Amino acid sequence: MDGLQPRENRSVQFEVWAPQADRVTLHCAGVTHTMGRDPERAGWWIAEAEATDGTRYGFALDDGPVRPDPRSRRQPDGPDGLSAVVDHERYAWRVPWAGRGLPGAVLYELHVGTYTPEGTLDAAAGRLGHLAELGVTHVQLMPLCPFPGTHGWGYEGVSPWAVHEPYGGPEALKRFVDAAHELGLGVVLDVVHNHLGPSGNYLPVFGPYFTETHHTPWGAAVNLDAPGSDEVRAYFLGSALAWLRDYRLDGLRLDAVHALRDTRACHFLEELSTAVDALSEAVERPLFLIAESDLNEPRLVTPRTQGGLGLHAQWNDDFHHTLHTTLTGESQGYYEDFARAGLAGLAKTLTGGYFHDGTYSSFRGRHHGRPLDRTSVSAHRLLGYTQTHDQVGNRAQGDRLSASLSPGLLACAAALVLTGPFTPMLFMGEEWAAGTPWQFFTDHTDPELADAVRRGRRREFAAHGWAEEDVPDPQDPATRDRSCLDWSEPERAPHARVLAWYRELIALRQAHPDLSDPDLSDVKVAFDEEARWIGFRRGDVRVAVNLGQEPAAIPVGVPHARVLAAWEPVPVPGADGVLTLGGESCVVLTVA
Repeated sequence: MDGLQPRENRSVQFEVWAPQADRVTLHCAGVTHTMGRDPERAGWWIAEAEATDGTRYGFALDDGPVRPDPRSRRQPDGPDGLSAVVDHERYAWRVPWAGRGLPGAVLYELHVGTYTPEGTLDAAAGRLGHLAELGVTHVQLMPLCPFPGTHGWGYEGVSPWAVHEPYGGPEALKRFVDAAHELGLGVVLDVVHNHLGPSGNYLPVFGPYFTETHHTPWGAAVNLDAPGSDEVRAYFLGSALAWLRDYRLDGLRLDAVHALRDTRACHFLEELSTAVDALSEAVERPLFLIAESDLNEPRLVTPRTQGGLGLHAQWNDDFHHTLHTTLTGESQGYYEDFARAGLAGLAKTLTGGYFHDGTYSSFRGRHHGRPLDRTSVSAHRLLGYTQTHDQVGNRAQGDRLSASLSPGLLACAAALVLTGPFTPMLFMGEEWAAGTPWQFFTDHTDPELADAVRRGRRREFAAHGWAEEDVPDPQDPATRDRSCLDWSEPERAPHARVLAWYRELIALRQAHPDLSDPDLSDVKVAFDEEARWIGFRRGDVRVAVNLGQEPAAIPVGVPHARVLAAWEPVPVPGADGVLTLGGESCVVLTVA
């Protein structure tokens, strides 16, 4: 459907790109219509039919089965069912919204299906007051596109223009966005352009949406540079812009952009950033793109005018890995290099952004990354975090840091993220040291696919010494249920104290300009590997963190600095500028 917004039964033009078909029929409200070729666009078919909001329809190619619209705005009966017309103008937006940009932001990653036991957008909207009180600025929703069954992470979605019906569908997302904006919260959506799920994906029936020219961990790559790729690129560009325009979202998080294989002179990501910036000007509010990338390639977040791809920010897994290994001592797999570097690795990322900036990566067996010019790249373009859906959920048992670290060490981790130079991001429940795990769960309706996922998950972790019975069954509904947040925890010890600490740190970040200064070159770090302390300076603010169990004498360089926040009571530095900080504790000071 071409996006026409029918408010009552009337003639609507439906269209579909099917360049390899000899005959295409539209099946709309039980009536079959023969479609004609569009004389102005090669490969496109068009037909008119009476339709209104909610009208079911689909397309049949060469007298084959009726399939949902590749550009479906709604799949009320799931990925395999007919599409439904969506009239976006039916929703009356309640809240005027001027937008909220990325500089100065604190993001909060949220999975709709486990944020509440109900697992719906409306239920999640009912808990947004907690986030406003916490002080975060943006909610980052994990993928919402339709996928088989009811519960899943969302990264195997199909129909990248539609909202998963068990979450509430399109109208529920608009209600959620309205509720967030009413509280001053921006909304970011995680979108997946690098693959579609294996079940309910009918794109190959319609055209060359995928290519064997490149391969990804999910199989054939999305066709961004082979014959027919013009329309495929337009397809994903249109989807991205539709989320920002039709749902008034503030930004998109782009999943695994390193898997977007594109050899064309103008990379897809550059084309996307250009289109999003143009839309931002048209709607007169800030819009932004955040990439997930393991390339450590500064060009990704370099403006197009300087030869970059023009994305606005990226996740910084290097910071996570250095912090995680420092806190936990883990050194397996891709953690090896970071664990070996110790506090020096953490200091390097705090001042230089990347850890692997052309250095040898033992995990990859080669050199990796490129140095980031910290004099020209704003620190807010890198997101810093201690936990994400990936770094928690891809562990065998989905255990959070709170399962193994003391409240004091959790407080230290929060201080490093929330007073550090990068744009902070929290993973839901982290702010109160949630005791619930966040595990890998699926709801595949295809028994063979469900069994393959189950066996693959257990085989993966068996190689790392896990017994089969200790790896949760992704298809067991109890796995999802265990992953739901327990909303009684924030009121109980020790969770309430951790939550108060997060609120205090976020408030400090917003109150002190030095803590949101984007100048990465101005960050100064000192550490003592043996004593297990690290400290850094940002303008007039000093942050000291003692990860050891014993008190540490930390030279902060200034006498009688004033304490802004402390996990445990701490005396101010003496005349010699030395601070005595208790074990597994942290403090934020100012010399102003």
